[in-house]
Amino acid sequence: MIEYIVIAGYLAFLIAMGLVFRSFNSNVSDYFRSGCKGTWWLVGASAFMGAFSAWTFTGAAGSAFESGWSILIIFLGNVVAFGVHALLLAPWFRQLRAVTAPEVIRKRFGPGTQQVYAWLYAVLGMLQAAVWLWSLAVFISTVFDWTDLASSLGMGEVQFVIAVVGIVVLTYSVSGGSWAVMATDVIQSIVLFPLTILVAFLCLREIGGVSELFQRIDDADLTHHFALISPPGEIQPQEDHPDFWKYTMIFAWATIIYKVVTFSTIDVAQKYFGVKDGREARKAALLAGGLMVFGMCFWFIPPIVARLLWSDDVMAMQLSKPAEGAYAVAGLKVLPAGMVGLMIVSMLSATMSSMDSGLNKNAAVFTRDIIPFFHRITGKSEFSDKASFIIGQITSTILGITIIGIALYFDHKSSKGNGGKGVFEMMLDIGAMLSLPMAVPLALGLFIRRVPTWSAAVSVTAGVIPSVIAYIAARESRVFSESFVDALPGFLAPLFDGGWPYHLKVFINLSVGAAAFLLTMPFWPKVTQATRQRTTDLFETMHKPVDFAAEVGEANDTKQLAVIGGFTAAVGGGIALLLLIPSHTWGDRLSVLFVSAAVSLTGCGLIWAGKRS
Repeated sequence: MIEYIVIAGYLAFLIAMGLVFRSFNSNVSDYFRSGCKGTWWLVGASAFMGAFSAWTFTGAAGSAFESGWSILIIFLGNVVAFGVHALLLAPWFRQLRAVTAPEVIRKRFGPGTQQVYAWLYAVLGMLQAAVWLWSLAVFISTVFDWTDLASSLGMGEVQFVIAVVGIVVLTYSVSGGSWAVMATDVIQSIVLFPLTILVAFLCLREIGGVSELFQRIDDADLTHHFALISPPGEIQPQEDHPDFWKYTMIFAWATIIYKVVTFSTIDVAQKYFGVKDGREARKAALLAGGLMVFGMCFWFIPPIVARLLWSDDVMAMQLSKPAEGAYAVAGLKVLPAGMVGLMIVSMLSATMSSMDSGLNKNAAVFTRDIIPFFHRITGKSEFSDKASFIIGQITSTILGITIIGIALYFDHKSSKGNGGKGVFEMMLDIGAMLSLPMAVPLALGLFIRRVPTWSAAVSVTAGVIPSVIAYIAARESRVFSESFVDALPGFLAPLFDGGWPYHLKVFINLSVGAAAFLLTMPFWPKVTQATRQRTTDLFETMHKPVDFAAEVGEANDTKQLAVIGGFTAAVGGGIALLLLIPSHTWGDRLSVLFVSAAVSLTGCGLIWAGKRS
């Protein structure tokens, strides 16, 4: 019972934060980009939390359970991408002085490309958020028994979790806007770290320490299999994630390149629109990268320990892929009463941080890009700032309800058998086919000026073609004859026979999309003078440092520190109440005290910093 109280209390706390942060919003800029007053630590922690979801503790933990340390390659790609932000791109992103990414796309590639990207981002964003919500609900309903509570409301277990989590995210995101999104991200990260450190420490204690961990891996004859980089030709099966079946050096390079390219686009720039200036943006990127490095050191110890100590318990879980329950099993084995609820909260936090950011971002796109487009083509005047602010809240509400509805639809289809699985897989296939081709022109467009406005469309179209061919070849094995495939050069054959590995997908999509983009450069002399001037103005704006006092005005750093510090200290105090559970041993109380003290001291530190400033 205590676990449910912890989860309910935490979700109620997030709603309260959203209501409090309503006072931070007075216009569209405040609601969608925090009025450009976000401090580096606020934006950095939010960017970090938005870079991963509950997949870290489910799918990625399952990969660690099966293949050991190789999963770190994917997160290393995130670190390198944040490093590129810190060294170069983060100040540029802030200096774009925009509210949404499609606004910048319009200036760079014209209104037609802007609308295509705006609609694609909106639709794919809602589908992705719905899949995250649904898959997380399936996982949590398997770990915890929600049958009685859900039945009393006339709902299934998964439907209950979808509804509750979706309504919580919707409430605080709509009420508090980007301020609430970033503030909740900060507090969720502050809770996440001491808890995951505790789980890793307790698992290491259970197995006998770090040296014993590696000795057990060696005794189980897994040292070679768990290596960070697999030797060429060694296949490490990943049934639910076929793209991650081979952790070779070429896979590592493909992953890092993929992460850097997809993180270095105009779309990702929106993460930094709310920070105070370019200098703060650089510090925010450094913080996000540093937090990612720190987290990598602890997140995958529990599933590896679970492989060595509790493998039977993991494989007995009623999941389509039992390995994805490895982290949960480890937590259930080592955490005291009440702390398991916090572990589930951490998993919820990882997904909610991505959902709330996506919800606020998509609402901004509808309010600032899609609706004004229809106003322009119909000759109507645009809404005032106050009206846009209200429309932004209404749009956020509609999008949030839509995401919950889609997630419930996935669950409905899944309950009927293979149909739901087909919908889920189709969505992932479409995302894989579009993500990298769409990212290529948005990344190159930040560096290469002399291309026509239609260069992005050409690049995306060219980049999607190989994905479509490979998709058809994989689904319809008889489309391309064996003689045709045999006549192709060796490196092209996998593209047509359906055996397209992950690294080849990255390199071909990237190469084709980039080549098509570069081939449009000779057409630059034919663009209009207005297009040339718009391009010049955009690049001058991007490289011009922000004068915060002149462009934004008065900062509210002290208020941010005081409010978020107060909430953080309150969360730490709430966790400390778990010390009162009678069944706890002294060891259990020390575990609770560690997490509570870490959260409380961080909150007090933020309050002290606010008073000092």
